[in-house]
Parts: sequence; C-alpha cells; structure tokens
Amino acid sequence: MVRGGPRMDDERRREFGSSFQQGGAHYDRVRPGYPDDAVDWLVPPSARDAADVGAGTGKYTAALLARGLRVTAVDPSADMLEQLAINYPAARIVLGTAEHTGIDNDAVDLVTVAQAWHWVDQAAASAEAARILRPGGTLGLIWNQLDVSIPWVHRLSRIMHAGDVYRPDFRPFIGPEFIRHEGHETHWADPLTPADLLELVKSRSYYLRASEQTRTKVLANLDWYLHEHLGHDREEVIQLPYLTLTWRAMKAHR
Repeated sequence: MVRGGPRMDDERRREFGSSFQQGGAHYDRVRPGYPDDAVDWLVPPSARDAADVGAGTGKYTAALLARGLRVTAVDPSADMLEQLAINYPAARIVLGTAEHTGIDNDAVDLVTVAQAWHWVDQAAASAEAARILRPGGTLGLIWNQLDVSIPWVHRLSRIMHAGDVYRPDFRPFIGPEFIRHEGHETHWADPLTPADLLELVKSRSYYLRASEQTRTKVLANLDWYLHEHLGHDREEVIQLPYLTLTWRAMKAHR
C-alpha cells in the first residue's frame, strides 16, 4: 500500500483549488512542461486511450498526444480548458473533476493526474480512475517540483512560498483499487529569465490568494534575491533545476 502524502479537508482543498479557475493563458505561458524521461517511463507501450484529469491548459496532455494517444482532457475550469482547446484541438474536452470525470466505464488504458492529486479527494478519485480504466490499466500521478536539494533553489522556494520541499519518504495515497505501486524521479532544468521567474511566482496558489501587500513583498524579496544576492542580470537565462516525481499503479483485477 502506498501511504502518506499531502491531504486536505474538503473546504481547504476547494479554497486552494479555486485559485486556478481563471488565468489559463498566463498559466499556460509560464508553467513548465514535463521531461520526456518521466513521460516515457509512465506511458505503457500498449496504451491507446488516455484521460488526463486535472489537465489545466494541457501541459501533460501535450506529452500524451505527442506519443500518439487519443486523449480526453478533464478539468473543472472552463477557462483552463478553453486555453487547452486552442493549443491542442486533437484532445477531447470534458468539464469535470477527478471524482466525477463524466467518462464511460472501462474507456481508457491510462489515467494521468499531473500537478493536481493534492487538490482532490484521493479516495474518491482513485475509485473514479479505476472505474474508467480498462482491466490492467495504469494510473499515473505526476509532480514537477523545484529541486530543493540545491541550496539556492531551496531558498528560492521559501521566498516563492512554493511548498516544493521534497521528502524522500513521500508516497501519494492511492486507493485499494490499485496494485504494483512504483515511483520514478527525473532531474532536469527549465531555462528562463528573471522576468519569467517573477511570472511563474504569479501563477502559484499562494500568490493568487494573497493580499496585494503580501504580493508586493514576495515580488520585492524575489527581485532582491535574484539580482542583488545571486547577481543575475535581468536578461540572463537561468537554468532552474526541477525534480519530476512520477508514480504509477495498475488497476487490480477483481
């Protein structure tokens, strides 16, 4: 059994998750994609149909489409899905949640939840994933995190209030409908300018929910850290280290 991981009560989960109901175009522009190594490890060679749940603007949807899968993208934000439809017209779009996807029984070979499992009712979402997966299908959970094993990145994450503090013993909760839980790590770097990094901060739930005074303080602290403390030029391209954490589990035969 895979245990542990961040859990929220329903009210707090809805409060944080509502931060992403708007701003799809901005989110799409500033958030990183996912490294090929992580996607290749997760996607079964035999998979043909996938549901990308909590798809947002389609960052993971894009990776699945690139591998030739037929993808149904599910998200509760119409604004995010509007951006996804513009970028990836080949995807089928469904307004729904991880707990209620609106997808038929036994419809897909793969369910992915990228950057969103911590926002959902994990027991209910596990049961829903099992319902829409074919026998032997795969559930994949994915997170991009800042690689806080690097000291300057750890301090950056504190300034950003990113919450990206990796615990080696972390395992996401997955319901009893699944077996053969496995994990994979990919280290990589995303090139971006200091201005891009400021915009990345503005896409985070902490910033989106903060007062104007708190937002101003966060951006001022980040500006000082990047330019005065670390000495980066304003037009310099910074390689921002990431750690992509991927888990997969197989639908149990019952």
